[in-house]
Amino acid sequence: MLFVESTSTPDWVSVSPILLSAADLTAWATRANCGAVVTFCGTVRDNSHDLVDIQALEYETSVAMAERRMLEIVAEARNRWPMLGAVAIHHRMGRVELCETAVVVAVSSPHREEAFDAAQFCIDAVKNCVPMWKRELWEGGSAWSEEGRTILTVREVTASSPNSGMKAARTT
Repeated sequence: MLFVESTSTPDWVSVSPILLSAADLTAWATRANCGAVVTFCGTVRDNSHDLVDIQALEYETSVAMAERRMLEIVAEARNRWPMLGAVAIHHRMGRVELCETAVVVAVSSPHREEAFDAAQFCIDAVKNCVPMWKRELWEGGSAWSEEGRTILTVREVTASSPNSGMKAARTT
């Protein structure tokens, strides 16, 4: 396992070809003033829609553009949940083999509800806002994923996403 080098700030975004470690990002996100760390990992599965026996994925992006958009996502998460401790979003690029991790989101907060909500928002926003293209590879062939969607701004996801952290008023 390759250790992922940490930063001294409470926010850490990265797009790179190196293996991702959920354990390393969870350890990095752990803070003395936070009682919750939520880590989400998206891994390569062997199927999508009509395809089976997928062996790997290849991700392509502009690293600078993707990381800039990821920083916007983190800023919006901090705006919604000001008590967050650390927020990390890391995404692989290049070839990612079956069962390997393609994306990791790690969020710490004093309380679990905010950590869960912020992590959910971050991964939903990554899927909808970060310009990332995915090629599915199988024995004897490959194709660009048909799961494509219009790339939204972070504000558009915030306004329209059912999992954007907006809570319905509770009735007693």
